[in-house]
Amino acid sequence: MTLYSKIIGTGSFLPPNRVTNQDLIERLALDGIETSDEWIVSRSGISVRHYADTNMQSSDLAVESAKRALDMAQVAANDIDLIILATSTPDFFGGFPSTACVVQRKLGITNGCAAVDVQAVCSGFVYALATADKFIKSGSHKNVLVIGAEVFSRIIDFKDRTTCVLFGDGSGAVVMTASEEPGILATALHADGSYGDILCGPGRISNGVLEGSAFMYMDGQAVFKLAIGLLDKVANEALQLANMDASEVDWIVPHQANIRIMQGTAKKLGLSMDKMIVTVDQHGNTSAASIPLALDVGVRDGRIKPGQNVMMEGVGGGFTWGAVLARM
Repeated sequence: MTLYSKIIGTGSFLPPNRVTNQDLIERLALDGIETSDEWIVSRSGISVRHYADTNMQSSDLAVESAKRALDMAQVAANDIDLIILATSTPDFFGGFPSTACVVQRKLGITNGCAAVDVQAVCSGFVYALATADKFIKSGSHKNVLVIGAEVFSRIIDFKDRTTCVLFGDGSGAVVMTASEEPGILATALHADGSYGDILCGPGRISNGVLEGSAFMYMDGQAVFKLAIGLLDKVANEALQLANMDASEVDWIVPHQANIRIMQGTAKKLGLSMDKMIVTVDQHGNTSAASIPLALDVGVRDGRIKPGQNVMMEGVGGGFTWGAVLARM
């Protein structure tokens, strides 16, 4: 019997503080920084993003999306035997205890299941999915909770209009289970550390003191040029591994970073934008949370149906990139 891993539940959560482009325009104006709704939308496709309140952490967002995924999957929290959480904004400095362990506690999971964070920035959810797939196919684990959760509003510089308008907070989750039916059809992961300086968090802590900047840095043009080519290549790699053609893909669910990158990716794959789930306009770039957020929207509004083939792909700081081809 061939063992597969299959997604059986999805969930997502956006914090209630909804920030429109106009809200940001007024905030930036207080520091003498000019921007406009047209400037933001034309360059990114973003109209709205959500910010977590000061008392909300990545784990709080993760728990809400996880509960919704567990409910859809009809899987009890204590039946989860592995939690993999992708985040670049963990609850604690240094990442320990891991945000996955915090989520385990907040969900009331007492079975001693393994819990671990994955750090691949905007590719994090794809990395986490691929890792969960391997654990399930090995036969060692049955039910895996995979989460992407971010509070990027904490690390963006509101004096830099080129980046602060792009990012938001949110979380998305899936429940994966062992199945005799095909689920994850192929995965492809890559990284190239030589591009690490074009998208990074350059600050360091030494003897309790911050050295460098506490804010994220992004060379937007460099990331844009690199991303389109890499996303096309890694999607085709996943298709080749699955012995499939792009025409067999029902939906593309890409990292929701920038509408122009998403349009370029669809064009290179020869697919219509009608086959792409686009949610970036409503939550901005939520890093590791963006793919599961978009996936959940597509599942819950009925566009993504059982048996359809879904390509999930993303690029992130590191530089990392990857794709997962799944049958729902």
